[in-house]
Amino acid sequence: MRSKSFMITAVIGLLFGGAVAGCSHAPKVTRTDVGKPIDLSGRWNDTDSRMVAEEMIKDCLGRPWYDQFDEKNHRTPVVIVGTINNRSYEHIDSETFIKNLEMNLLNSNKVTFVASKTERGEVREERDDQNTSGNTDPETIKAKGKETGADFMLQGSIHSIKDEIKGKYAILYQVNLELVDLTTNRKVWIGEKQIKKLVERSQYAL
Repeated sequence: MRSKSFMITAVIGLLFGGAVAGCSHAPKVTRTDVGKPIDLSGRWNDTDSRMVAEEMIKDCLGRPWYDQFDEKNHRTPVVIVGTINNRSYEHIDSETFIKNLEMNLLNSNKVTFVASKTERGEVREERDDQNTSGNTDPETIKAKGKETGADFMLQGSIHSIKDEIKGKYAILYQVNLELVDLTTNRKVWIGEKQIKKLVERSQYAL
């Protein structure tokens, strides 16, 4: 009887110990302010994207081309964001960076901002449906041929250079942007922003 009782106690102990061990490996999650810079790996992250977009758009809209356009046309310029190529050695979600650029352009109140090529496709499908389906109130149908054409297109690329020795590496990110006059193909602004990071790994890191 004692032997049987001992075995039951041992089994319960093992099960309980396993449960405790399983709980000890559960991830710890802490909610934090989305605006707080967090740099765990040294790679390009959300903070870099927001900071670079804000600084470069501010520089772009403060250059001579803006006042020259205003004096000549007496209206705000219409801008569209084109392709931002990722030419770095790592995966970077360029769409997130593009959205940061678009947000800063729109919130500047200094330009009229229009939808991208991809976005226009969906908008045009909706407009076509309004005009042909017969389901839309005629007074609310949006006419074709009324789209606002862009005056300038913002294009660019993201590059990176990495220098590494055992336990330490330095990485340089360089973002190049250009604003192109869609009438003349003239580049009216060229901007560059660099971010350099030094990452040191602990000798005990896995």
